[in-house]
Amino acid sequence: MTIQTSLGRTSLGRTPLRRRGFLVSGAAVAGGFSLGFSVPFGDGAAHAAEVKEINAWVVIQPDDKVVIRIARSEMGQGTLTGLAQLVAEELECDWKKVTTEYPTPGENLRRGRVWKNFSTGGSRGIRESNQYVREGGAMAREMLIAAAAAEWKVSAAECSAASSVITHKPSGKTVTYGAVAAAAAQLEPPKEVKLKDPKDWKIAGKPVKRLDTLDKVTGKQVYGIDFTMPGMLVATVRACPVIGGTLKSFDAAKVEKMPGVKKVVAIDGNAVVVVADTYWNARTALAALPTDWDIGKLGEVSSDTIAALLKEGLDAPEAFVGNKVGDARAAIAGAAKKVEATYSFPYQHHATMEPMNATARVSADKCEVWCGTQNGEAALAAASEASGLPVAKCDVFKLMLGGGFGRRGRSDYVRQAVLVAKEMLGTPVKLIWSREEDMTHCQYHPITMARLTGGLDAEGNLVGLQVRISGQSILAALLPQNLRNGMDPATFQGLAAGGVEAAYGYDVPNLLIDHAMRNPHITPGFWRGVNTNQNAVYMESFMDELAAAAGQDPLAFRLKLLKPKWAAVLKAAADKAGYGKPLPDGHFHGLAQIMGYGSYVAGVAEVSVSPDGQLKIHKITAATNCGHVVNPAQIERQVAGSFAYGLSAALYGEITVKDGAVEQTNFDSYNLLRMDEMPKVETVLVPTGDFWGGVGEPTIAVAAPAVLNAVARATGKRVRDLPMMHHELKKGV
Repeated sequence: MTIQTSLGRTSLGRTPLRRRGFLVSGAAVAGGFSLGFSVPFGDGAAHAAEVKEINAWVVIQPDDKVVIRIARSEMGQGTLTGLAQLVAEELECDWKKVTTEYPTPGENLRRGRVWKNFSTGGSRGIRESNQYVREGGAMAREMLIAAAAAEWKVSAAECSAASSVITHKPSGKTVTYGAVAAAAAQLEPPKEVKLKDPKDWKIAGKPVKRLDTLDKVTGKQVYGIDFTMPGMLVATVRACPVIGGTLKSFDAAKVEKMPGVKKVVAIDGNAVVVVADTYWNARTALAALPTDWDIGKLGEVSSDTIAALLKEGLDAPEAFVGNKVGDARAAIAGAAKKVEATYSFPYQHHATMEPMNATARVSADKCEVWCGTQNGEAALAAASEASGLPVAKCDVFKLMLGGGFGRRGRSDYVRQAVLVAKEMLGTPVKLIWSREEDMTHCQYHPITMARLTGGLDAEGNLVGLQVRISGQSILAALLPQNLRNGMDPATFQGLAAGGVEAAYGYDVPNLLIDHAMRNPHITPGFWRGVNTNQNAVYMESFMDELAAAAGQDPLAFRLKLLKPKWAAVLKAAADKAGYGKPLPDGHFHGLAQIMGYGSYVAGVAEVSVSPDGQLKIHKITAATNCGHVVNPAQIERQVAGSFAYGLSAALYGEITVKDGAVEQTNFDSYNLLRMDEMPKVETVLVPTGDFWGGVGEPTIAVAAPAVLNAVARATGKRVRDLPMMHHELKKGV
């Protein structure tokens, strides 16, 4: 596809989309898959042959109802509404008549990936989809106008569209979208469309209400764990308690006669599953099932041995260099003052409200899966692999997610569901992980340590900075093909030398940031905010330590070093928070900034610490520059939600290991932020309108360091190891 645009005319070089071509069987190669089949949309009641579409993104019913197809997954972040706004804006439709549906990844592949990427993570939903979904809306608008003009036998140039009504300006004739939709669907899409300038937006850029709220608050919304269908059985799984261990034996005979039990199945050499008529019966039988595991030397691993491994990495001679300027070691050696500190960041759990689950039905020639997933195409691939069927005979029907945070970007639970359903041919089986299984077999936020060393000259200027990170690589565990000569570039999120994703914002004359990769057996994964979380803690906490050593205010110290866009958001947050102005007695400010997921963010925390050491976070002021703003109200909610998530991690988030196994099993041992602990969050939007940045994840990273810096000012104590619950903040202790 060739694009010529500055939010103006766009040239499209791709195969036109026609309704009459929707069901043409053929072979399309995408991601190594060969396709040639038709699948239902939505709830599966209507097949593709019955869908009246203008193009892949827009369906308009005779009653003027507008159905907008959204490929990215909705998990509470608002992507569904935001993308629909962008389509509706270009479509010029009546927003009150808009609804949405998910296309399937199988149909996406069959149609040459017309909906492109289904993956929903890394705050990419809107920032990577905005161009082509807007084009889809604009193309549909022009086709509707062309159909009306043909009916009236007038020039399309004399017609305009607004609020799902087409008007012929010279005559005043009008017609609704629903009346001409069938005719429009038969037309060739235009080769060129003009996209609106954001300054002219009427739906996009506005704080419209979310499309999914009503169903969620009324209980109408169906999540994966709610899903049911006739004849469905329910299963639950227990994997080896030690990740990497295997199943030696189990005694199915002990539970096969228990109420409701249909089958006991071993899968993947490391897990056993009970299939029953209800979840309770499956769980009860599984609890009674005798099992024997082989954990080998993995049983010798503990949090202490993992910590020792990471400490060794801090002094290792070999490391992957992620960012280098000048000669940091020499500059520090010659500095007037040297400052050094070591920080650590633990394993953390995603803690989704809905545990992992999926429903699968496998027959001799078909595999269907119903689940919440952040990556429909990956789930489809997993279904094909597990079923042994070609991808053309498989499909995944996406449901709303009861929390994702990166965890549902993996498809291990989908694979398990299909393997179990394969043992029950023709019968749908819903596999539900217990909370305990979910807690102990996650793909956790990676564990790392960092040693930071800075050199200051006699005037307190930073002349050299060295950062050694020691710890796990997510890519090495999950996507080794994405390593670059053995290095994991994602480790340096927020500290990278450049780029539009997560670049380092400080101008330091001599800089060295490297990574000693150390990978324990506990599987790491993508966790909301991923590596910006610990990198912001390390860098922004240490910047406060450097400022203190230089005898300078933390804000002033940073602003001397920060590049313009990084400095702008920090200044905006500080100004809004009243940084530097008098606070109530016992209240203190702390601040932090970072660039992540294409956006520039900063936060100012206002805290107090009581004489007995009780921490109170009163307020967070957060500034965000995400370039373009699609829904300001939703951005504010995402920012507030990110602090709920980030503060949970900072205060309580910790997964520990004993005898090779995860110790935390439920919310009694893995605490989360409670409602009465949640501070007020004030969001400051400072969009520059010159790029598309992410929203859901960036601000999480500044939550912990802003609070840590405020606590240090309040108590004189520097917390360098999270979570904070392990630290005594009482003065004099």
